[in-house]
Amino acid sequence: MNIFKSIAIIGTWMLASPAVVGAGSPPAVLGKYLKPDVMTKGEVVVVVPPREIGEYVAKVEENARKNPEWFREYSKTARPGIPLPYHENLGLSKDDYAQYLKLWSQRETRVLPNGNVVIRLEEPKTGEWMVRVSGRGSPISLLRYIAEKDIMQSPNGAMKRIEEIDADPKSILGSWKGHEWKFEEESSLGKTKENFAIGKTSDGKRGIIVYRLQEVSSTGRRLYDKSLVIRFALAVN
Repeated sequence: MNIFKSIAIIGTWMLASPAVVGAGSPPAVLGKYLKPDVMTKGEVVVVVPPREIGEYVAKVEENARKNPEWFREYSKTARPGIPLPYHENLGLSKDDYAQYLKLWSQRETRVLPNGNVVIRLEEPKTGEWMVRVSGRGSPISLLRYIAEKDIMQSPNGAMKRIEEIDADPKSILGSWKGHEWKFEEESSLGKTKENFAIGKTSDGKRGIIVYRLQEVSSTGRRLYDKSLVIRFALAVN
């Protein structure tokens, strides 16, 4: 799962209405984090590092342009969402790199305007589940989890279950674990990637939902890139 410099996060702090009678038992991959038909209020925020980190990022980007093949191969060895391990080819001294990591550790979340959302786990059809999200999170409402096949169905196609998430504390969202589904399709026109993940922070205090849809042309030009993360107070123990 690709994590990016600025990432939208929906932080949820309140639980609302009781469950509506009639919903079946949710699959564990969703039911461990959300109760059926219980609404949760949230806020959309963005995670950003201190402005000073830009000086070091610029140095790395400059060296990446000078040696693109090396940088591309070296980047493949890094874990998603975590600063690249130190190497002299990055264009940073060891002191620079240490300062970069220090600034990275100071990243913070900021609430975006009009960021209020409501999250609700529903079963529109037997064995078919959806995480309905209002407002900025509405693209997630288009997904359907098909319990029998363990897939997340999207308008683009079937998102298949991939490796479990075990995020490093240095990742932009911090340490958390969860489940992830991915759709990827490539044609003569370009490539489409779509990811959905759900889990909880390592301290067990909050749930997290991550969604990203990317479209790139055959020439490598980015056509579309929508990213969302939902962080919410767990509705279940």
